[in-house]
Amino acid sequence: MNDLNKVIKKPCLTEKGMKLQETNNQLVIKVDNRANKLEIKSAVETLFKVKVTKVRTLNIPGKNKRVGRHTGLTSDYKKAVVSLAEGHKIDFLSGL
Repeated sequence: MNDLNKVIKKPCLTEKGMKLQETNNQLVIKVDNRANKLEIKSAVETLFKVKVTKVRTLNIPGKNKRVGRHTGLTSDYKKAVVSLAEGHKIDFLSGL
């Protein structure tokens, strides 16, 4: 991908993600489905000015949802767990 702003979609602010951020200095973000680990690493390093040591990715399939008699699927997405170097930190909740 050419545009680094399109690689990272939004942070995944769940209980497990917040625990990983506090204890292991890891960041959980939703990324573009076509992005690879090298693109995710360079996007996080340039946008947030931190040092990334490791990137793990997960492809999450959509779930079956039902409203009345109509069924459908939620969309698939890709999630990345980014390990930050010692002394680097990103806090998404500081602006709230």
